[in-house]
Amino acid sequence: METLHTIDPVWLEIYRHLFTALTEEMGAALRRAAHSPNITERRDYSCALFDAAGRPVAQGDHMPVHLGAMPLSVSVALAHCAPLEPGDVIALNDPFAGGTHLPDITLVTALHHEGAPIAHLATRAHHADVGGMAAGSMPLAREIYQEGLRIPPLRLMRGGERVEEVWSLLLANVRTPAERAGDLAAQLGSLHAGAVRLQEIIARHGAGEVRAAMAALLDYAERLVRAGIALIPDGEYSAEDVLEDDGFGNGPLPIRVRLSIAGEGARVDFAGSAPQTEGGVNAVEAITIAATRYVIRCVVEALLGQSLPAGGGEMRCVTIDVPRGSIVAARPPASVAGGNVETSQRITDVLLLALAQALPELVPAQSQGTMNNVAIGGIDPRTNMPFAYYETMAGGMGAGPQGAGLSAVHVHMTNSRNTPVEALEHSYPLRVLRYEIRRGTGGAGLHAGGDGVRRDIELLCDADVSLLTERRSTAPRGARGGSDGEPGGNLRVTKDGTTETLAAKCTIRGRAGDVFSVRSPGGGGWGSA
Repeated sequence: METLHTIDPVWLEIYRHLFTALTEEMGAALRRAAHSPNITERRDYSCALFDAAGRPVAQGDHMPVHLGAMPLSVSVALAHCAPLEPGDVIALNDPFAGGTHLPDITLVTALHHEGAPIAHLATRAHHADVGGMAAGSMPLAREIYQEGLRIPPLRLMRGGERVEEVWSLLLANVRTPAERAGDLAAQLGSLHAGAVRLQEIIARHGAGEVRAAMAALLDYAERLVRAGIALIPDGEYSAEDVLEDDGFGNGPLPIRVRLSIAGEGARVDFAGSAPQTEGGVNAVEAITIAATRYVIRCVVEALLGQSLPAGGGEMRCVTIDVPRGSIVAARPPASVAGGNVETSQRITDVLLLALAQALPELVPAQSQGTMNNVAIGGIDPRTNMPFAYYETMAGGMGAGPQGAGLSAVHVHMTNSRNTPVEALEHSYPLRVLRYEIRRGTGGAGLHAGGDGVRRDIELLCDADVSLLTERRSTAPRGARGGSDGEPGGNLRVTKDGTTETLAAKCTIRGRAGDVFSVRSPGGGGWGSA
């Protein structure tokens, strides 16, 4: 019966949607229960379902940079903490042991059936502060120890009970412990919601059928990836793009890729990319894998005209080679906060540049190529308690062969929303003076690139401000004759009206009355006008 089911497309689609709905429900539970606007409003989280071996079966429509790297988190958690007993929950954020950057805390648990794990559930959320040298834990840092608390895989829950020593250690090293405790509890609730739903599916259909469905979806995804890659012309395609700087005067920093396509297989080689650098734009290998999986998935779905199963499969036909100790596979004690948010975007850009040589009528122009990270923190005068605000800002999407790029959206490796003005001003001692689309910043072309945005935030108290941005001196490229998008910019206007241009990456002390204006890039245009 299970053999028949694996080739029955209706049966397969039913399970595909069941498992995907489960992960979406996990995300909804997390969002409703969380304390920080970064999760409740911006939705900076991701949830996923894995089989008993830790292979990705389904994921919510959440953050590509989280989801593509999460399989490594699950495999590391299982390797370090197995066996996971009922009620055990593993926490980790160490970029060099399954994590991405320190604010992203991942929780992993196993669902048991008849004495053995039948599946694993994982949830990752960006916490607005995890300690470190500056509020928001996205500072201009030279080593990971300055960026915050580093959590190797360890048990946060054991047998359904909190490991109080671990909770105490975590909360003693952050600026906003009540908020962190609330967000971690929301993540635990998310895991519980997923477990309850999966138990219902097993009770209704049987464990054997659920296992068969997971295996069938993985095989189906693999077949689709192979079929999509087979539609890319065989050959070698090379491309290069750069990160502008690392915040300490080092740059531009090249990211190079050579993409080899042969039949149903692909090899992605990042040899020649810059060595790991002083500032925090170093990406760990999990980030490079996540960006590569994202690009392959986008291209395969576009070529086939259908979506992959939500887990994306294992992509066993794609080989990824990364030079150790480079900006795309950094080693400790490198600072890595920006690798997750900025370098992931540039890896995406360079992979698409390579694929544009093979598929010039399919690949769009470059999007804004940055997440425009803003972190602000200090003592809230309304409560005399620490606060930590974190935001990534939208920008312009690159235009494509089908039409113009969207304006004021998050693109590629990020899929978050903005913090609404009302929520921001309610939660923090900040005032939004201006929030608008930067009209005309998208590149011209047959199809115009999307426009960036501008957000001006006034400090209502003294605070530390960290900016981690890119595409301030290099523009997002147009494609097929389209014009480049306009770069972004960062400014500070002091209370006396003095305007200062800020570096793309900086951590500075702001004073009450200062206004910080962050202006995101526009996307490139596509095709000659």
